[in-house]
Amino acid sequence: MMANPIAGPLLNKQSLNNRSAPERILIVRLSAVGDTILTLPVLCALRDRFPAAKIAWVVGKGASDLLRGHQDLDELFVLSKDQTASPRAYWKFLQSIRRWKPDTVIEAQGLTKSALIARCSGAAYRIGLSCSEFEGREFSTWLNNHLVKPEHDQVVLRGLELLRPLGIEAPEVEYRVPRDIQAIASVDVQFRELAVPEHWGMINVGAGWPSKIWPAERYAAVARHLGERWGLQSWIAWGGHEEGKIAQAVVAASDSWARMMPPTNLLELAEWIRRARIFVGSDTGPMHLSVALNTPTVALIGPMPVERVGPLGALHRSVQRDRLSEQERSNRKSDHRPMLSIQVDDVTEACDTLASQSAVADRLAYCDDPHGAGPHGAGPHRLRAA
Repeated sequence: MMANPIAGPLLNKQSLNNRSAPERILIVRLSAVGDTILTLPVLCALRDRFPAAKIAWVVGKGASDLLRGHQDLDELFVLSKDQTASPRAYWKFLQSIRRWKPDTVIEAQGLTKSALIARCSGAAYRIGLSCSEFEGREFSTWLNNHLVKPEHDQVVLRGLELLRPLGIEAPEVEYRVPRDIQAIASVDVQFRELAVPEHWGMINVGAGWPSKIWPAERYAAVARHLGERWGLQSWIAWGGHEEGKIAQAVVAASDSWARMMPPTNLLELAEWIRRARIFVGSDTGPMHLSVALNTPTVALIGPMPVERVGPLGALHRSVQRDRLSEQERSNRKSDHRPMLSIQVDDVTEACDTLASQSAVADRLAYCDDPHGAGPHGAGPHRLRAA
């Protein structure tokens, strides 16, 4: 175990390797869909190492649907905005966690709000990352009592390093995203009604930050390339009014190679992504979901370091030209320059590189009948976190 001596005290200096195996483990990761997906390998690695343990997760309402029904999870505590806005409701929520009696907490968010939940859980061992630009922030290093100094840059691998004090070293990166029966049935109907072809790609035009939005005319050029070069119709994913307008602009400029997806919930979106031959989009939740579902992914990386947020694995490609310096990253949610520096050729070349790989060739194979039908699932995602 490695700790940051200046970020906060180690309130309990007992080595976790010298105690018995944890029996009740709580993961705390409250934040958005993408961050929740990036933490799933922690859950899978814990289950593989401690098959008899009870494992729970504290998550925000927006990402909770992705965790319900996960094969490795025993309990889910969902924190809503209404609960955080009411001291009484929030206290009752904390008490429900405390009654669950965790003995070990993996505090994977590194903020005061998440570390406070860990502290109030009553767990004796609260593991978090030491202070850095993106983790161990605010008062989290004072509330967690076992701090790990990560050695990797990539966010998934950094999260898995939280498990080192529990004797888990270099686990395989697995997500095991559950499938929802209702979502499968709903998407089956959508595919039939829309005559979705067997071979098609997905382009996601939205993002949580304005700085991660790529121009509609460039996405349209990518759609034309996928159609003319690989015979792939592109289906455009979107959410909300503004993203809908971007999606419409992409379709209008695609020379009929792109169509808008219907409105979907999160589980239906996951089912669409499972069936895509290729996914193109920026650093946001749907892109990380595509990686977790083992769909070949071209990730457009804007303001954040590609070493941190770029996808792992040979099935995926990251595209980044410019990036913000550490001093400039205070404006990372609004500075468009890194995304605008990415050119159409950068993205189409990444698509072609993926297409040339034998592991992806079957998914990108040209279809003589562009109106054929047939869903396509994804195999297991296994990667050694060396």
